[in-house]
Amino acid sequence: MTVSPAARSILAGSAKGPVIASPEALSFWGGVDPVTGKVIDVHHPLHGRCLTGGILMMPSSRGSCTGSGVLLDLILTGRAPAALVFSEAEDVLTLGALIAAEMFGKPLPVLRLSPEAFITLSKAQTLEIGETQIIADGGAPIPVAPPATAALVLTEADRAMLSGDKGIAVSQAMRIISAMAAQQGATTLVDVTQGHIDGCIYASPANLTFAEKMADMGATVCVPTTMNAISVDRANWEKQGIPADFGDPAARLADAYVRMGCRPTFTCSPYLLDSAPRMGESIAWAESNAVIFANTVLGARTAKHPDFLDLCIALTGRAPLSGVYLEENRKAERIVEIEMPEKIDDSFWPLIGYLAGKAAPDRIPLLKGLADRKPDRDDLKALCAAFGTTSAAPMLHIEGVTPEAHLGANDDADRVTITRADLKDGWTLLNEGPDEVELVAIGSPHASLSECQAFAAALDGGKRRDDVAVIVTAGHDVITAAKDDGTLAALQASGVQVLPDLCWCSISEPLFPTRTRAVMTNSGKYAHYGPGLSGRAVRFGSLADCVTAALMGRVPARLPDWLA
Repeated sequence: MTVSPAARSILAGSAKGPVIASPEALSFWGGVDPVTGKVIDVHHPLHGRCLTGGILMMPSSRGSCTGSGVLLDLILTGRAPAALVFSEAEDVLTLGALIAAEMFGKPLPVLRLSPEAFITLSKAQTLEIGETQIIADGGAPIPVAPPATAALVLTEADRAMLSGDKGIAVSQAMRIISAMAAQQGATTLVDVTQGHIDGCIYASPANLTFAEKMADMGATVCVPTTMNAISVDRANWEKQGIPADFGDPAARLADAYVRMGCRPTFTCSPYLLDSAPRMGESIAWAESNAVIFANTVLGARTAKHPDFLDLCIALTGRAPLSGVYLEENRKAERIVEIEMPEKIDDSFWPLIGYLAGKAAPDRIPLLKGLADRKPDRDDLKALCAAFGTTSAAPMLHIEGVTPEAHLGANDDADRVTITRADLKDGWTLLNEGPDEVELVAIGSPHASLSECQAFAAALDGGKRRDDVAVIVTAGHDVITAAKDDGTLAALQASGVQVLPDLCWCSISEPLFPTRTRAVMTNSGKYAHYGPGLSGRAVRFGSLADCVTAALMGRVPARLPDWLA
């Protein structure tokens, strides 16, 4: 029997620094400030801690695929941790470190430890990492196994791309894909039918550096490829008062991907487009909520591809055949029983998604107890988005609801329960702001037409208070449909601003009103990320709560009736 080593190198390199350890995964995007290197996720145990120069130890990463871009920027500016040490498989940050080494000559070591070694070394004060050993607090060396080398079988077409027959950009992309395949244990690649690019959000200058470098090398996507929300309203950012030192590079980043043949959809809800994939279709999507919805609700197959790898796959049409591309890896590894309240409203779905991610932070769960509440697509959209903020898993199952729940759970799957008390604690955690709010945020992820219609109906012609801004973010297709059926006019008559291209996780001042002290949202995703991204208090609630906030400027900070 093969015994796994206590420590294995994933990306080689040497480093020495103080240990910064956490038992909880962290999303670098929305969780780490690329300008300071500090943790800004207010819900994370490391909140306020500067990661620069430290040996960051955590089980894995979680949350946004854009974390790879944040890490790349930290590496290029000298603000990154000295090394990354995980106890579980991890792709997002590993890919950022791989790009730094492969394209910019700046290696950052990445290691994976056994659970026992992780517990032991996380208690150390300092670690010194070498090519073949780790030394904790000046003690005895611990051997480090070399990176795993999977026997990757490439087709003749793969080898042609790797050798440069399709150009330097495609060759670079295939080298990166092959390296990721090796660390994932993939022995072959799989054809994909479409891509979705997450790296078009201007999370940091590194995103622009990478995209323009690839575009200048002549990169062109070879499969239909949509684009995530970007960081500005592409046609109007100058008129909206966005500073040029942000608006110009953000627009250039979007333009670079359009130059490479990507479809300028600019939405974080690509599953709402007419190009949404079908059951069993192998695709290559990035953006955490989109990945989870595609796997969970549509039954398509995609890994949670990090930024940069999404483009590499779109350039080649090939992805590592690993993870949830394989049916055996799509089974649940944890069964989550849910103690259901007697009555619920629409805020239940993002809340249960958020708590399900906490209950299964590192594995695919099967949620039980929800089927008789008959969630619709908007409910599942909210659930999947919130789940992605607290779990690293690329999908989940809901018994009696989602199309692959029949796959069941592995024989060794354990069980946990989300209790009524957990629901109350989760609600309280996401409602640390004051009663008074100055901004209502709808559309994280981008709102669907039915969500826009429901918001307009709930407002029922009421006009927002003059001192409360109300903003909906949505994709162009949805906005066009809302215009055609009168929904857009109804929202605008109530004083609601509807913005294309950007989303709440990329909006910046002055579009995000500078006078805002507290935000009201019905998004579990934005309730989690909002405090760190905006620096404001965020309140979470139902669509009805958002209407109350819009019309009255305040919502009492209390449990909803169905939880009280």
